[in-house]
Amino acid sequence: MAARGSRVSVTAAVEPVADLLDRLGTSPAGLRSDEALDRLRRIGPNVLRPRRERAVVLQLLARFQNPLILLLLVASGISALTGDLQSVGLLVGVVVVSVALDFVQEYRAGRAAEALRHSVALRATALRDGAETEIPARELVPGDVVLLSAGNLVPADCRLLEARDLFVNEALLTGEPYPAEKGPAEAVLMGASLVSGMARAVVCETGARTTLGEIGRSVSAPEPATAFEVGTRRFGLFILRLAILMVLFVILVCAVRQRPWLESFLFAVALAVGLAPELLPMIVSVTLARGALRMSAQKVIVKRLAAIHDLGSMSVLCTDKTGTLTEARIRLERHVDPAGRDSARVLELAYLNSHFESGLKSALDEAILRHEEVSAAGWTKIDEVPFGFERRRVSVLLERAGTGSGRTLVVKGAPEDVLRLCTRYEGDSPQDLRPLDGAARAELRERFDGLSREGFRVLGIAWKPVDRACCHAVVGDEAELVFAGFAGFEDPPKDSAKRALDALARSGVAVKIVTGDNELVTQHVCAQLGVSVTGVLTGDAVRDLDDLALGARVGDVNLFCRVTPAQKNRVIQALKRRGYVVGYLGDGINDAPSLHSADVGISVDSAVDVAKEAADLILLERDLNVLHQGVREGRRTFGNIMKYLMMGTSSNFGNMFSMAGASLLLPFLPMLPVQVLLNNFLYDLSEIPIPMDEVDEEYVDRPRRWDVGFIRKFMLTLGPVSSVFDFLTFFVMLHVFRAGEALFHTGWFLESLATQILVIFVIRTRRSPFRSRPSALLTIASLGVVAVTLLLPYTALGARVGLVPLPADFFLVLMGMVAVYLVAAEAAKRWFFRRFGLA
Repeated sequence: MAARGSRVSVTAAVEPVADLLDRLGTSPAGLRSDEALDRLRRIGPNVLRPRRERAVVLQLLARFQNPLILLLLVASGISALTGDLQSVGLLVGVVVVSVALDFVQEYRAGRAAEALRHSVALRATALRDGAETEIPARELVPGDVVLLSAGNLVPADCRLLEARDLFVNEALLTGEPYPAEKGPAEAVLMGASLVSGMARAVVCETGARTTLGEIGRSVSAPEPATAFEVGTRRFGLFILRLAILMVLFVILVCAVRQRPWLESFLFAVALAVGLAPELLPMIVSVTLARGALRMSAQKVIVKRLAAIHDLGSMSVLCTDKTGTLTEARIRLERHVDPAGRDSARVLELAYLNSHFESGLKSALDEAILRHEEVSAAGWTKIDEVPFGFERRRVSVLLERAGTGSGRTLVVKGAPEDVLRLCTRYEGDSPQDLRPLDGAARAELRERFDGLSREGFRVLGIAWKPVDRACCHAVVGDEAELVFAGFAGFEDPPKDSAKRALDALARSGVAVKIVTGDNELVTQHVCAQLGVSVTGVLTGDAVRDLDDLALGARVGDVNLFCRVTPAQKNRVIQALKRRGYVVGYLGDGINDAPSLHSADVGISVDSAVDVAKEAADLILLERDLNVLHQGVREGRRTFGNIMKYLMMGTSSNFGNMFSMAGASLLLPFLPMLPVQVLLNNFLYDLSEIPIPMDEVDEEYVDRPRRWDVGFIRKFMLTLGPVSSVFDFLTFFVMLHVFRAGEALFHTGWFLESLATQILVIFVIRTRRSPFRSRPSALLTIASLGVVAVTLLLPYTALGARVGLVPLPADFFLVLMGMVAVYLVAAEAAKRWFFRRFGLA
């Protein structure tokens, strides 16, 4: 039977499981691959908001919706009505070539970025053809049977067929922060996450038909704009206002001087197009996508392209120490009783707890279970109180076969929390139980601190006899425990961590360690790595500080120890309120809120689904050196975007200001509308290779942020320098060469293009142009366009747009003016950076 739609929250959640499987046309063994493929074609992908991939032709046509493109097409239509077919041809040609270049570059960049996103997309384990098969979660269909375990996100609305110690966090759907226990035949909904246990479930609904999809449609709201998007929008509005003012000014001047209205209109349109950086969307898309590809080569996968800018802007990185500063090769080195003696009893209790714990096994659990001299044979698990991030412990209720005695509750967790729940401790044997008075507590606390100072991560191990009639364990049972001893784990620092920390510090990124471990262990690791501790805040201290007080402390403190997930989130939000751009590196179930709150969430490929889904960037290797390379690549990417903006705005503003001024002084238009458009097109052509350009090392040495004010100041500094040489050209053409209209147009066309293209080599770097090597492609493109420009007056195309041959001595004058202009631009640039710094 083919699958039919049904809301899991209504029908599928209450009907008998056998009837549900029959209605969905499936079985506990799952679907056949061909049947699943057929359903996927009919039902569509398992995504909340499916991306409707438009045909390539429609994507191309959509480019013509750009206001500037529409303005050019209107202008060409008016020219056609007046019989000016030459203008029509050029206008249409400029439009077609510009749109084609923009589309091809951005389409290829989009395909590359999409491929990278798919490489780290959420995956699910489904039963296909009777075998466990890992597939992208987007390919799940109703009737699929999926296997779930701790750390997984529920990939669709499902009904449980089997469940073992299953606790599910449904905060995304219900707002309830505490995990709920789920049993067979209950529903689990898309977006929930498994805190502990494992399950087998049948998919009832996928994609937009899930409960989460229904909620999304009912409260749909656009995602808040990123800092990068806000900056782009502000810049666009600034350019739009400037263009409108200049166009109105030119139209007013032309009206006062009684010039032909069509010619004046086309000239004004050409000015607006010339001022606008119309290649900006393409440059941004291509640069970000190319940055994502380069970052993937550095083992950093970008899920959200704008996160490249956020990574380059990052000034603070919050991270745990395990696996980042340490090797994550954790070994159980010590298992001691309360007196500090090696204890097989402590090892056995720790082993039993880790063996029977159904939640996601931590690295500490794995280290315990590697001790094969211990066995769980003869023991049976009765129940479990799963690990809780607030409780910081896990308890299992066990029974030993053949003893006839009661049951045992074995508890493992943070020593301070376990000790708080103990009233007795073991003496010389498990039967020698002594009261845990103040002196004994102080002695145990000192033993715990001693192990921590030696660099051991420590767990407290406790137990308690339970009546045989007890069949369930609850949090309230974790009381009046017997303290058995400590388990000490060693996790040596990474050899590469010190180098990475030093490199991040030199790059202007402060690393703050935010960990659940205690401060003594963390300080020991810092000492081994040579990290200077500037301040320590414990979870208890964070809890006692209000948001204002916490904000006053977070800037100076670099160790946050024994903090809960909620406290990690508070630290990140406090840093953001202080103006820091915050990155957070995490891989656990409890890291998802912090990954969401940070400006840039970073996870690793081995992380749990919840963390990877919340992250903006995925590291294929958990190493701060990899992240540091990603930071630098993010800054290179943003640097190339800034180059285009600074080049384009300063050159275009200077030329357009010159044209507006010249329209006041000259008896004819300073340049024909078609010449303005051709000039602008050739200039844009020379800048297409900017995404592939090199970036100076000093630019990537500190965080960079979008700053429209900086771009405006640069434009107003360099633009007038360009205008001065434009007016000098006007003087030379009118008073030296006695130029008529056509010769004037040609001379200024060549001078304006030569200056604004060659000044690229000045503006693209803060250094001297001779000390910063541009990419070969940018050099070839720029010099090639200049060569084409100089030859244009001697071609048929040049003649068609009104360009005429120039006298030979003009080129000597042009060379001199260009050389002086470049020197002046370099001087203005150096003054600007001395005055305003490097954005």
